[in-house]
Amino acid sequence: MNIIKKVVIKQVITEKSKDKLREKFTKHKMRLEQECQQLLFEQRKLQNRKGMSKQDLHDRFQQEIKKRKEKIKLIEFKIDQLEMLEIGSEIVESEVEALVEVKVGTHWNEIMETTAIIIKDDVVVRIDN
Repeated sequence: MNIIKKVVIKQVITEKSKDKLREKFTKHKMRLEQECQQLLFEQRKLQNRKGMSKQDLHDRFQQEIKKRKEKIKLIEFKIDQLEMLEIGSEIVESEVEALVEVKVGTHWNEIMETTAIIIKDDVVVRIDN
């Protein structure tokens, strides 16, 4: 019988991976800032239409903009944390699922131990069981 088990993917921080992460965070931040600008534009455009409460419209758009600004703050925090990371340290990047074969006589504790795949510059360097 096969079961599905969670496997943690960790990344070893190198200059290359640090630059890649910084670029990813920066692009995401820029996209969120563009979305805020687009929402403000849409808000101004819809304010001139009749039949809509200006206050309701304003509140809805401000709520969406606020969500994006909170995400921007989180990204800025992640960028700050990234700068403090030392080369060679490991961070959890994601989690995947793996099929594990279970047979009669298999030690359950061994199967359920946390498994991690360690990646350095997009190459698997170690598998921890």
